[in-house]
Amino acid sequence: MQSMFSKIILAILLIGSTSSAQRLLKITVDVGGKEEVLSYVTKSGNTYVSSKELSSLLSANSYYNQEAVKLDIKFPDITLKFTAKNRFVVITKRSDNSQNIFQLPVSTLFVNDDIFIPIEYSLDYLSYGYGKEILYENKSKRLTVTDKPFTSEILFGDELNAGIPVQKDKEVETPVKPVDSKYDVYGLSIEEKANGTLIRLNTTPKINIPRYSIGNNKLYVFFSNASVSPDIVKNVKPAGLVKKAERNVVSKNNVQLEFALRQGYSTAESFQDIQNNDIIITIHNKFIANKTVTPEEIEEKWKFDTIVIDAGHGGKDPGAIGVTGVKEKVVNLGIALKLGKLIEKSLPSVKVVYTRKGDQFVELYKRGKIANEADGNLFISLHCNSMPKRDRSTRGFEVYLLRPGRTKEAIDIAEFENSVIKYEDSPQRYKKLTDENFILVSMAHSQYMRYSEKFSDLLNHEWKKDVSIPSLGIKQAGFYVLVGASMPNVLIESGFLSNRRDEARLASSSGQEEIAQAILSAIKKYKDYYDKEIEASTGGKAEK
Repeated sequence: MQSMFSKIILAILLIGSTSSAQRLLKITVDVGGKEEVLSYVTKSGNTYVSSKELSSLLSANSYYNQEAVKLDIKFPDITLKFTAKNRFVVITKRSDNSQNIFQLPVSTLFVNDDIFIPIEYSLDYLSYGYGKEILYENKSKRLTVTDKPFTSEILFGDELNAGIPVQKDKEVETPVKPVDSKYDVYGLSIEEKANGTLIRLNTTPKINIPRYSIGNNKLYVFFSNASVSPDIVKNVKPAGLVKKAERNVVSKNNVQLEFALRQGYSTAESFQDIQNNDIIITIHNKFIANKTVTPEEIEEKWKFDTIVIDAGHGGKDPGAIGVTGVKEKVVNLGIALKLGKLIEKSLPSVKVVYTRKGDQFVELYKRGKIANEADGNLFISLHCNSMPKRDRSTRGFEVYLLRPGRTKEAIDIAEFENSVIKYEDSPQRYKKLTDENFILVSMAHSQYMRYSEKFSDLLNHEWKKDVSIPSLGIKQAGFYVLVGASMPNVLIESGFLSNRRDEARLASSSGQEEIAQAILSAIKKYKDYYDKEIEASTGGKAEK
């Protein structure tokens, strides 16, 4: 799938030096009524601006350490330090050298020997240093330096153990603990979420995801050859499914964290935050936890009777373009309509709902809304893949689960699919769906994950048997379109339009029918599995 960067290069005339490693766009900057321009790039819906150029526009001195890839923006009283590909900004008071470390929601970027900072998340820090309020309007891509004094406070030292601006007239966010570089694992927080509990372990170096297990109503997390702060559980507040946290030394080089659990947990899952290497462990609620309803009511609620088919892209959004000009939106719709007819014929008790049945543009959040309003039992989003350069040898089918991408290829694919928000009227609705927030969203889907995984496994098996396009297997990435669908869901990349063989098969009616038949076979086997699971959960007999 074409990366967002490659798509920008191909689709938009960018402003910038042709000799640069990456060509840049320009936003307008209003400084005291005088208009200037500032280089920027976009990634995952966020705008990143050149810290070097911004320093000059704000009349601040700057110092760039090329070896450490750090840049200091030096205002008269305050210095801000940003590091490339890092979430942390260090703010220093020049009067007494007191400082604090603050964590951005997303990391900075390293572009053309410059550090690009996420402007919307950096406004308070820049305004604090500059002394006047700085505003940014994403829709018009305009940065305004006002004459209004910046009155929010940023606390230092003993005033606050963490670094985040305390906004007057705004809700104060949970502080982020400053980095303690003495230990490999230095911080711990526990948060209750809608469908489970999230444990975040702050780590200084990149350490491997620790082993963990659940038994005797406890979650055990094992660290080997890694130092863990002796005070890590000292001020931790229990939340959600966790009622107590303890640190135990097993041996000289082994430390164990133990989390006593309340009733109602099921399984656990771990991630490593690709932005700052923190370890994330999620403890899931039970799939069916409501004990007050009867088995018959549960059976009725969860019986498999609705499938939602989502033909990706559409209308003004063509999706990927093939070697000979085949449009992804056309292929997706062709497969969707054929699949729907097969389901209606083979599974008459199952209702088929389409997010689109023609060449319409449907916003991503509305696709999930359609699925939820239909009380769907399975959401299938159909897409086609593409490489940055046409007619490449790479070909094959992939099925994706909703989780943060763990490879560059998966992240690039998600960025391309997510980039359709540029066609929407309010793309800012997705702004906060990045990094840690995306992990939290995918955790909210964890109650459906084993069902999504089961369907993916069945589909991969059926695809290998029946489809001429080869399978590249089951993968994971952060697709916005899957976020809104509160049910088992997958995203299918049926093949590569950048490959002539895949494109020809995807564009043909027989190829689309072949793909639809394979998906139908997987749906039938999945329905049998699902019905048995619900029957076992309720003690009843689900409708076949």
